[in-house]
Amino acid sequence: MTEDAVGRAPITGASAGEISESVRNLVSTGRLRPGDPVPPIRDLAHELGVHRNTVAAAYRMLVAAGVAETRGRRGTVITSPPHLEGETPVNTELVDLSSGNPDPALLPDVTAALSRIDYRMQMYGSPTVDLRLARWARGTLTPELDHPFEISVTHGAVDAVERLLTAHLTRGDVVAVEDPCFYASEGTVRLNGFRAAPVQVDAEGLEPRALRAALDEGARAVVITPRAHNPTGVTITAERAREIRAVLQRYPHVLVIEDDHFSALSRHPYERVTPPTTQRWALVRSVAKFLGPDLRVAVVASDPGTAERLGSRLRPGATWVSHLLQQLAADLLESDVVARQLNRARRAYAERVDALRAELAGAGVDTPFPTDGFNVWVPVPHGSAAVVAALREAGWSVRDGLPFRTPKSTTPHGIRITASRLTRPRTREFAQCLAEVRRSTTG
Repeated sequence: MTEDAVGRAPITGASAGEISESVRNLVSTGRLRPGDPVPPIRDLAHELGVHRNTVAAAYRMLVAAGVAETRGRRGTVITSPPHLEGETPVNTELVDLSSGNPDPALLPDVTAALSRIDYRMQMYGSPTVDLRLARWARGTLTPELDHPFEISVTHGAVDAVERLLTAHLTRGDVVAVEDPCFYASEGTVRLNGFRAAPVQVDAEGLEPRALRAALDEGARAVVITPRAHNPTGVTITAERAREIRAVLQRYPHVLVIEDDHFSALSRHPYERVTPPTTQRWALVRSVAKFLGPDLRVAVVASDPGTAERLGSRLRPGATWVSHLLQQLAADLLESDVVARQLNRARRAYAERVDALRAELAGAGVDTPFPTDGFNVWVPVPHGSAAVVAALREAGWSVRDGLPFRTPKSTTPHGIRITASRLTRPRTREFAQCLAEVRRSTTG
């Protein structure tokens, strides 16, 4: 390849490694940019005087490294860094039903807890897990787990899922995820070069036959939300948990991650989906939804081998979770006052989502999923963008369901409505508005 042919410096090299390194250098210097094609395998092999298999191997290395992607007959192109979704910024001019936040009035008083804890500055080399938080975790989790386990602490649930996946998998591995899927989990899969296999969610949770199909196709990990699935609000039933365990029992090598992010506020008991035969597993319980989004702490119970792998990534001298945050979380979690506050919050969120679903049903809007948590999912088969835009014009901000879909998703389009702060009058007003918008946007 000549520089005149492409307007850039040529790709060079005689081995797959050298060719791959040459392309990566061109990307690093900006001479190849996202969307730019690399030459067809036959053409580059001829220009470099190497066998086609050598160039093909180089391109596979680039794909595995996340530098390029193969688009079938359209050839191989340079990729751009994945765009990761986050919760939407709050627009104070609109009624916020989109941001996914808890109600601040239902969060405990963190300032009071800060004044209570006897914190002493921790130095490099200190244990990574606060003893008080570990004691609380063991007392809480031991009755619920049928496996021996170790405790780790991460910077929230998303951090835990990413560390667990990268500790066990390599680029190109397949991860079974819920469909629709929590956008951060799907983004973590893409960002780390894994491939998502969507598994349909119905009114009882992850669908067992779809899960088995994903595992039969080679999925090496599965991320499951046992309660208050985001965005649908579904909680896995006891019967469904037994069915999922029966499926997973046939695949003991698969990493099973349970993201139980709504544990303290759920109106349902935890139903374990990980069978005793599973060799690599983790149960993640974060505190952001009920102690506050800025308290970036998650307790992870896992098999000892997984805990050891997590420990190598949460080293005492570099990346441990602040002991100040851990002690603060432990104080709040052990507080009888906070426990009563969480009971009130649980009832309040349940009343608000139930009221929203009832008003929507009365207005002719279907909400097919029984809802735990504070999010309600409304299918929009003809596309969600027009509905989101029309609601915005009417003064309501809801979350477009598109980011919750994986590239191979089969779930209908929809919108997610966060009902955590909805008052009764606004609930009825919104339901009527949504019903009118759906009629107008579907003709």
